[in-house]
Amino acid sequence: MLMRARTFTESGRRAQIVTAAIEVIAEVGFAKASFSRIAKHAGLSSTGMISYHFAGKDDLLTACVAQIEKVTEAFMGPRVDAAEGHVAQLRAYVEANVALVGEHPADVRALIDIVKNGAAQSASVNGRLALFEEHFRTGQAAGVFRPFDTRTVAIALTSGLDAVVSTAAATAPEPTELARLGRELAELYVRATAADSQEGSA
Repeated sequence: MLMRARTFTESGRRAQIVTAAIEVIAEVGFAKASFSRIAKHAGLSSTGMISYHFAGKDDLLTACVAQIEKVTEAFMGPRVDAAEGHVAQLRAYVEANVALVGEHPADVRALIDIVKNGAAQSASVNGRLALFEEHFRTGQAAGVFRPFDTRTVAIALTSGLDAVVSTAAATAPEPTELARLGRELAELYVRATAADSQEGSA
């Protein structure tokens, strides 16, 4: 039996619930993001509407992570794609990831808390390390990154970037300060990884 397609109204309601859940998690944390809090934030009369659209909290959290990933890709993707070359793409990724905090603070805070609590698995979060490793490997093959162990550097890069993003999400600095942090961090990583001839590349 085929599952019936969701109506426009149902899809809109699901999106409303997901948005409310993200905002509640960002505000009070995953542990306190109960269905009752989410329903109230979404303007729903009861939690029954959430249960109608989602099989449980894990199902809702999966939808939240998927939505946050869409937002993240829409913001960061064009910035990284516009950069030419491995070094420039590394710089663009780091700067865009830090800038994301200022543009979508609730999404960033919610994702940090969800991942920290191990409440939902994210293919893009879990696969990011492998993507950085591959980026460094192909960049080394092209001669634009210096020789180093790609996994070690990928771990150091993602860990440091996550630490900066988490701190920025908690302290909410001004956009100019976020931009400065992004540039400083990107420059640090470029200097640590780029071949001598590539360090000044934009």
